[in-house]
Amino acid sequence: MFHKEGYIIILFTLLFVISGALLSEYFISLNWVKITVQIALIIFLVLILQFFRNPKRPVSIDETRIVAPVDGKVVVIEEVFEKEYFKDKRIQVSIFMSPVNVHVTRYPLSGVVKFSKYHPGKYLVAWHPKASEENERTTIVVEHRRFGDILYRQIAGAMAKRIVNYAREEMQVVQGTDAGFIKFGSRVDLFLPLNTDIHVKLHQKVKGGIDIIAG
Repeated sequence: MFHKEGYIIILFTLLFVISGALLSEYFISLNWVKITVQIALIIFLVLILQFFRNPKRPVSIDETRIVAPVDGKVVVIEEVFEKEYFKDKRIQVSIFMSPVNVHVTRYPLSGVVKFSKYHPGKYLVAWHPKASEENERTTIVVEHRRFGDILYRQIAGAMAKRIVNYAREEMQVVQGTDAGFIKFGSRVDLFLPLNTDIHVKLHQKVKGGIDIIAG
């Protein structure tokens, strides 16, 4: 199953690969060159397909837990000053997605969207310390009856050129469901209350909508 944000790209890639394979049959006489080109085209198609994959995952709502919004590796767990929305100290948990990870963003908890804003910006590598403030990004705040306001931020990386965010203010959202997509390498930051019990460690790999970040 593939994410809807990839349908057009997959279609054009498929047409490109088919056209390239047919042209190689007609215009390349050396057999080994022809085979090399066709293998490269197939590999390119496989890479695009795997990037836009959207594996079905059971939505299991747990009001006592905050789940990972994306697949990837935990690269930051630290106390920071969040200056855009809270303007106070929070625990930041950042998850880095490599190009081989599933890039679907999922709501980390159920609640009402109180804030949703897009920021144009740079394309620093996603693990850069200033990426959270200077890169293209979206900031979303979900109000939860137990945890209060929880902020997550989709951040573009050096390769990511488009962030898709489905969250709109006043929307009622459901934990683990599709919240958007980030194309080609990125990261997501979570900003949690200081008294939150963190359930992950640095460099731990997590799966969006499944693994517990905090509770």
